[in-house]
Amino acid sequence: MSITPHDERFMAAAIRLSRWHLGRTATNPSVGCLIVRDGVIVGRAVTALGGRPHAETQALAEAGAHARGATAYVTLEPCSHHGRTPPCSEALIAYGVARVVISVTDPDPRVSGRGIAMLREAGIEVDAGVLEAEGRRSLAAYLTRQTKNRPYVTLKLAVSADGMIGRKREGQVAITGPEARAQVQALRAETDAILVGIGTAIADDPLLTVRTSGLESQSPIRIVLDPLLALPLTSKLVETARQVPVIVVASEEVWPLSADAEGLPPSALPGYRGRATGLDPSFGPPTRGEIGKARDPNSPASDEDGFAFRKDVGQGANPDPISPLVGEMPGRAEGGTPPADAADMDSRRAALKAAGVEVLYCNPYHPEVLLPALATRGISSLLVEGGAKTARIFLEAGLVDRIQLYQAPVVIGERGIESPLDATDIPSGFAHTSTLMFGEDRLDEYERGL
Repeated sequence: MSITPHDERFMAAAIRLSRWHLGRTATNPSVGCLIVRDGVIVGRAVTALGGRPHAETQALAEAGAHARGATAYVTLEPCSHHGRTPPCSEALIAYGVARVVISVTDPDPRVSGRGIAMLREAGIEVDAGVLEAEGRRSLAAYLTRQTKNRPYVTLKLAVSADGMIGRKREGQVAITGPEARAQVQALRAETDAILVGIGTAIADDPLLTVRTSGLESQSPIRIVLDPLLALPLTSKLVETARQVPVIVVASEEVWPLSADAEGLPPSALPGYRGRATGLDPSFGPPTRGEIGKARDPNSPASDEDGFAFRKDVGQGANPDPISPLVGEMPGRAEGGTPPADAADMDSRRAALKAAGVEVLYCNPYHPEVLLPALATRGISSLLVEGGAKTARIFLEAGLVDRIQLYQAPVVIGERGIESPLDATDIPSGFAHTSTLMFGEDRLDEYERGL
């Protein structure tokens, strides 16, 4: 059967439905499914919170006997392998569905093509690739983690009329208005993790949570690039770590010299990929084709807070503040200086752990190593929000997939912190996908192909 406008209409509805649980289905993708009989939707569902049950089984259960002879519209190829639950392809067969329309074929090697083959062997008509571009966009985080062994990375910047993202030494500066800030809250709610540099964490003392009423429980994991464990123990991030997880990414140089480590840095330990960085051995680094302009890992660096880093730690941390969200106005935490010696480092490490903070020993300024480590923790989407230097690190590595660029009429003036990019110098490979207005603020979105 050829694809009809009705097929596209129902698939578009399934894709919209799939977005309901973005960022809330653990390592499983958020999939939408509609069961349609004689042009009427008789069952619908999205992957349940936590990832199970899958969309197909829920939609079929809702449809019941009406599923026999119906058409199922699914945004991702139905699974064909036995996991914690039976395959969705078997459920579609058991309910007597006559036709299955799929937007995106699953790249998971346990599924890829097998689900379609199982359905066809059972005599079910299958059409795939319907609204595939839209479907891939809705599944971007899952597809990136499956095919590139890393999270899908969104870089969000709010830029003033004079090209600045903040003002030096003043903590957070309001650039966008309330409508745009509310939109950013929605973005956080559908993202697995949010990342800032240590300079931003100290200067702004942010919470980085979702504060939209009713969505507070969807706050992302908070990640700080903090090579020398300088995050103040009095910071909002540390004080709330038991409510919303916090990961501090520290340099290997501060790896504890404990008995089990035998005095060796983590990169020298057996099983380093699984033990020191949390990497599953089946996950490799991003392909070389993803990595753009190279950085010299041996270049010395220091940040504007006066923290000096040894030459093999990587680029300096980002001290520059980014535009604030509601509830994150200036409030510098006490402290912010790196530990002075090994004993102080051990004390700081123990205090962070006692507060519920996880310390990940993985070069903070090499995202090609960090991102696979985050992927093996179940993080499929990452929002980079933390200042100019942090943004440049990810841009120069060629590991940004989407750019959300807010442009506001506010003028920062003297001592402004220059944005790492603006609408005139978007890196090659990005396509402009949309322009939206939120009050007086303009949002331009750019994406790379998956």
